[in-house]
Order: sequence, then structure tokens, then C-alpha cells
Amino acid sequence: MHIKLPQSVEDKLRFLRLKFLPRTLFFRTMLLIFIPLIVVQVVSVVVFFDGSWSRMGRRLSENLVSDMGFVMELYDRSPKSIKEIETLSADEFQMDFEYYDNQAKHKVINKLSKGSKLVIGYLEEALSKRFPEAESSIFIGSGDKDLVVMVDTDKGLFKFTTSKKKIFSSSIFMFVVWMVGTSILLFLVAVLFLRIQVRSIAELAQVAEDFGKGIDNKDFKPYGSSEVRKAALAFIKMKERIQRQISERTQMLAGVSHDLRTPLTRMKLQASMMPDGQDKKDFLSDIDEMEKMLDGYLSFVSGEGGEKSSFVDMNEMILSIINKFRNKKALIRYSTNDQVSAIQGREQALKRALTNVISNAFRYGKTIAVKLESNDKKLLVTIEDDGPGIPKDKREDVFKAFYRLENSRNKETGGVGLGLSIAKDVISSHGGVIELDDSSMGGLKVLISIPL
Repeated sequence: MHIKLPQSVEDKLRFLRLKFLPRTLFFRTMLLIFIPLIVVQVVSVVVFFDGSWSRMGRRLSENLVSDMGFVMELYDRSPKSIKEIETLSADEFQMDFEYYDNQAKHKVINKLSKGSKLVIGYLEEALSKRFPEAESSIFIGSGDKDLVVMVDTDKGLFKFTTSKKKIFSSSIFMFVVWMVGTSILLFLVAVLFLRIQVRSIAELAQVAEDFGKGIDNKDFKPYGSSEVRKAALAFIKMKERIQRQISERTQMLAGVSHDLRTPLTRMKLQASMMPDGQDKKDFLSDIDEMEKMLDGYLSFVSGEGGEKSSFVDMNEMILSIINKFRNKKALIRYSTNDQVSAIQGREQALKRALTNVISNAFRYGKTIAVKLESNDKKLLVTIEDDGPGIPKDKREDVFKAFYRLENSRNKETGGVGLGLSIAKDVISSHGGVIELDDSSMGGLKVLISIPL
């Protein structure tokens, strides 16, 4: 069920998702685990401190203050029995008791520090309730008896020294530490488990991307959850069907193209026996055009063949292609940034595609510029010429098989309309993109981008 929100709210939510929501499945899943875990921890600690911690802290503090009040009341009733009272306090309450009168209390110097509110907060409340007229001070020291409480009354100063354990239970903190520790342990286990699950999905995506580039990773085996294994098996079956379909179509079209050469050869032989004339010349011209079409069609079909993928040095390949056109009456410029130029792909297919594009530039231009650029992500090849170019409304059509522009591609100039089709098919099979644009030289610019 989707709740329809105003467009402005939808836009803000979309912006927040794009801005703050992680992009990868791993971090999104970890977010789904981490946020509820944090919320549960916070709620548990808050409820625990509001309940057990405060209840226990108040009860311990009230018991300690009650013992202090009892000792002070004994002293009020029998000031001369202070020694007995000190012994009683130490034996019965494990609390040292000292008394200073109003003159001596100003000489008492404390080198102790104030304690944390988390520890002494409830004791301060209990002291203020039991001795509202007195001024109480609480200090945390060191040693076995590290809690010092001074109650300054109009009768004198009462000093009590006891253990901090009287008002504070370390087991409460240990419980919190244990709760947080187990949560961190569970979080680490979830991270390891999710990494395994996400790795299987990432490998499946990589294998699918490699297959789109013409790389057949036969070592891939499905693993992970049942859903991931099911998707991987479906991909393997789909890949086998595509490969079988391409192989069958390639064999069929190659066979048809090969069989057509036999009648063409007989026709060419019969034409050679005809008397010289315009009819013979036209007939031989038609046969030559049909042979060119067959050669182009076989090249188009061979682009879908079973050539294995390997590492190809694009710089050397482009130089070898350019060297074939050195004897042409055209000026050529070649530049490269000398960065990463090796890619994984089908060498002969890539060479055929670049040859088709560069030969078109030589066919229609007098000045050709070829540029090779690359970085860690993609390789970019730019071919420009100063020829007539291609109209913008025809640039999508020229990639269609057997499509020819009548004003530039005809019987005299050669070409059967398969050059750019082959180029696009090869570049696309490597996961790349081929685009046409206006050249700064006045002709056509061909941009070829192939991911590394």
C-alpha cells in the first residue's frame, strides 16, 4: 500500500534518500540491523536506569543515611560515650565516625574530591531529607573506605567514612557492559554473515557484467542463500540459451552466405563469356556489389563468433590500424595520454570495429585526428575528420544494418551499410558505448567509450 504524499514532500524524501541512504546492499542491510539495535540498547538502558538503578540507589542511600542518623542520635543522647559509639559504628555499620565541635571543625582540611552525581546523587537527596537544617558534603577518596560524608550541624561536624559500595553497586555497570558487549558481538557476527551473502550477489553481478562484455567466466559456481543460488542458476541457463542461439544463428547465416558464393561464381563466369558492352559492365558491377555485401555480412556475423577474451593493448592496435592507411592522401594525427591502455576483450572483434570507423574517416575526410585517453574507469577513443559528416537526424539510423546515406555511401564510394553496425555491435558487447557528434574540424566525431 503506497500512501500518496504531496509532491513537495515526495521531493524532500527523495533528496534525503539520495543524500543519506547508503547505496550498497551491504550498508543498507547493516543500517536495518544497526538502528534497531541502537534503539533497543538505548531504551533498555533508560528503562533500566529509571527502574533498577534509581530504586537500588535510593534504597542504599537511605539505609546509609539512616545508619548515620542513628549514630548521631546516640551521640546526642550520650556525648561522653563517643568512644563506644565510634566502636559500635565501625563494628555494626562498617563506618568510621568522628565528631568535631564548632571550634575544631574549621580546622578539618579535606583533600578529597567531589564525587560523580551518578554515584552520590541519591545520597545527597537522602541527606537533605534526613537533615534539612544541616549542610552536607560528600567526597570520594581512595582506599578501602573511599566515601567521606560530612554533616555540618549547629551542634558540630559529624564525619563518616565508609565504603562507596554502601551506595553504589558495580554489578549494575557490569550488566550494562555485558549487554553492550553481547550486542557488539552479535553485530560483528551479522557483519560477517552479511559479507558472505553480499559477496555472492556481487560475484553474480560481476559475472553478468563480464558476460555482457563477451567474457565467459566458466569457473563461477552459485553459492549463498537459496534465492541467490536460484538467481545464479537462472542466469547460467539464460547465458547458455543466448550462447546457443547466437551460435546457431551465426552458423546458419555463415552457411547461407557461403552457399551464395557458388551461384555468384557461376554468374561471374557466365558474364565473362558475354560480349563486351554496357550490359556486361552493369552485370559485373552488380556481381561485385553482391560480393561486397556478402563479405560485409560475413564480417557482421563473425563479430558474434566464439573468439576468446584476452588482454588487448589498444595503443598498439590503433597504431597498427593507422599504419595501414599511411599511403592514403590524407593527413592523420594521433595522440594518447600514455595511461592504462590495456583492456580485456576480443582482439579481432575490437580491431574490426576500430578499422571500420577509421576507414570511414579516411574515406570521407582529408584530415583525420585519432585520440586515445584512459583512466582507472574507462578507455575513450575519439576519431574526427573534416568530411561532410552525418546529419543529426540520421545518426541513429546509420547504426542499422545495411543502412546507407545516399549522398555519401554509394557504389562508387563503396560500403554496404554494415561498418558502423559491426562497430556498435562489438563495442556494445564489450559493455561500451559508441556515439556520433559534430567535429571541431567540420566533419564527424566518433566517441567510443569502453569500461575497464
